[in-house]
Amino acid sequence: MTSTASWANSAVLTERARVTIPGGVNSNIRLAAPPVFFERGRGARLLDVDGNDYVDYLLGQGPNFLGHATEAVTEAVTAAVGRGMVYGAQSPLEVEAAERIVAALGWAEMVRLSMTGTEAVQAALRLARAATGRHRFVRFEGHYHGWLDNVLVAAGGGAPGSLGQLASHLTDSVLVPWNDADALADALNAHGDTIAAVIMEPVMINTGSMEPVDGYLARVRQLCDEHGIVLIFDEVISGFRIAPGGAAQRYGVAPDLATYGKAMAGGWPVAALAGRAELMSRFGTGEVNHSGTFNGSVMAAAAVIATLDILAADPPYERISEHGAALKAGLVDLGERHGVPLRTQGLPMAFHASFGSPEPVTDYRSLQRLDLASYSEFAAMLARYGVWVARRGIWYVSAAHGERELTDTLERVDRALSDPAVRSAVPALSAA
Repeated sequence: MTSTASWANSAVLTERARVTIPGGVNSNIRLAAPPVFFERGRGARLLDVDGNDYVDYLLGQGPNFLGHATEAVTEAVTAAVGRGMVYGAQSPLEVEAAERIVAALGWAEMVRLSMTGTEAVQAALRLARAATGRHRFVRFEGHYHGWLDNVLVAAGGGAPGSLGQLASHLTDSVLVPWNDADALADALNAHGDTIAAVIMEPVMINTGSMEPVDGYLARVRQLCDEHGIVLIFDEVISGFRIAPGGAAQRYGVAPDLATYGKAMAGGWPVAALAGRAELMSRFGTGEVNHSGTFNGSVMAAAAVIATLDILAADPPYERISEHGAALKAGLVDLGERHGVPLRTQGLPMAFHASFGSPEPVTDYRSLQRLDLASYSEFAAMLARYGVWVARRGIWYVSAAHGERELTDTLERVDRALSDPAVRSAVPALSAA
């Protein structure tokens, strides 16, 4: 394949890694990624160990909302960690970080910090069970809530997503299609007296970047109130990315609890569970356990404060939306010029690209009409041309993406679509 990237040094590291690291990676989501090792990231760019430059729209699976190595965040964390990392007690930074989060969200009254979104989700579910005395929860097709046994399912379905996973743990959840209020109403009418929580991505970014249809979130809120059920928004991806106050601000519907993570700390590992004081205060009495040695660590709290300071002082949302909208339009234009069904949909700061009909899709089932397999192959090949994206179709846009990145990206995608070797290797392209 004619390409811009040689991965000789990455190939050596790949073989070394496979000796001591299963599959050569420390997260299974990377198993399908091109075998590239990166030397550093700066802004919206990555540089690999072979000296190849990439425009990055994966952003570390989403966390680098401000771009890589944001100076103000790095300096804040460096200064803070120089005084210690973890005290086995509180630091003033934890209080300040919590105050900033609550103020930014607007609807929440209290917050607890965790290390990962997976942990925050489990804390939310535990809290909902404690508050209601019920044990089950409703989840939605295509939504992702972490990799633990009670939430991990095979693509879109209700079966376990891994060998070794306890299928019995999935019986605590009721799976329904998303964006269908009648389906949720039916499920709650049938099982409502056992349901502690309804958990969802309020905008389905992880799989397909689909917004809620008009009135859907309000109807979900109403149904939860009618049945005495805790409504949980999983905003690990959408929080602070789609608006300073997340989905509650953008769509005007507040949950009872919500989890946050990826965009909250400029790339540093931290998550949060926020919610109404009536619920959250149960952690403070000790009746509901939420623990973690590194919860609210000096590094995490400093990163949250610095990031939220940046988002407040110089909000990047308008320019991120403009960049994402221009990128979406440019990709569609390239598809038309090359005679291939390249389509985009969703919010400009986190949109979905694929091959197929341009009509919008609104749930996981309709997403399956698209040629996701062909796009996955094409996305992997884009790495050879200096565009780093997720094979599942999500393109994340950061505050660091500018005109140069837009121009370079469209030129590089154009080159890939023009390459006969790429076109012959991707079914959607070879058929065009």
